[in-house]
Amino acid sequence: MIKNIDKLSPNDALMVLKKLWNNYPKLKKDILIEAEKILSDIDRNEIAENVFMVLDNIDVHELWDRSGPSTNGYSSPDEMAVQMIEEELEPFNNEVSKYHNLKMAEQAKQYCMGVLKGIYEYDKESQSEFKEWATDIPPECFSYLLDEWKKKCKRKKDLVEMNEFIKRECPDWAKWAIRK
Repeated sequence: MIKNIDKLSPNDALMVLKKLWNNYPKLKKDILIEAEKILSDIDRNEIAENVFMVLDNIDVHELWDRSGPSTNGYSSPDEMAVQMIEEELEPFNNEVSKYHNLKMAEQAKQYCMGVLKGIYEYDKESQSEFKEWATDIPPECFSYLLDEWKKKCKRKKDLVEMNEFIKRECPDWAKWAIRK
């Protein structure tokens, strides 16, 4: 018999949760309450640190290995740098979309703020050799995520809060980011 739930794989834990959901209807409310608590616990500074770390750890040697001639043609280092940054940011962008899809506007905003701050800090503070190949990419990724968030944002107060956040936390990009 399993004595510790920590020994379950994520897939096993999901299967257990689904069985509890289906077999014990009285637990559904409690499960939803706990899920909402977990999903609502967003630390945008932690998210920014994670984004910075992920981008800062992109290895320039991997860029060089992945660029150049291949069976699919030629990939320039500049094009490959874009692809590599987009790959690293995709899970973060997906989280923002997930919160929108769950109708959790506040959490989508907070998560988006964390990702934007992380991209900005990477652009301003990273000393990685890879960043030299990606000079224009962070502002483009920042702009893309912000535009996607704005398209889904339904509350004017959230737009105002986002603009204030950008002015305060991403001041060098505020002029063009807020104008959009």
